[in-house]
Amino acid sequence: MDNIQPEGKKPLALNIVNAKSKHKGFGAGSIDLNNVSPVIIDRGEAVIDIGAMHAKSKVEKGIKFSMNREDVPNGRQLWVVWVAVDRTPEGQHYGGITACEMWIDDEARRGWKILADHVNKLDAALKRKVIVEGLGAEEKAALKSLLIAHNEAWWAASPDNVKDALSE
Repeated sequence: MDNIQPEGKKPLALNIVNAKSKHKGFGAGSIDLNNVSPVIIDRGEAVIDIGAMHAKSKVEKGIKFSMNREDVPNGRQLWVVWVAVDRTPEGQHYGGITACEMWIDDEARRGWKILADHVNKLDAALKRKVIVEGLGAEEKAALKSLLIAHNEAWWAASPDNVKDALSE
């Protein structure tokens, strides 16, 4: 989650250009995705998988996705969790966490997800919101364990709403 750019290089960012904005050079009017990471929760295990940023996580590769849940009757439930790291003068901490549901049937190579929900939840995490509805106790425990193992100091400095959401 801690992305380090080579010295002298400008950080890459997703440029937002619309009728209202006046784009003025590299990175102007952009969303910085350097402080957000996707976590995949599958079968009670949480892992950071940067490939999920572009829907190319290990579990998504080779899967044909549908927006119709009935197309994946034998699928298993997985979660993509967007975790945003906040940087303050006091240090870093986990600031936003949002969870998105996904179903995958490995045997049939079919899956279900709502891409718009994944994008909206990514945006919500960037805005430091905490949305973990749908996650069960096992998934919350796996995510909390991963976040603590990744950086215990960040967990300790995280706001109470983040800690409370994963302790319920």
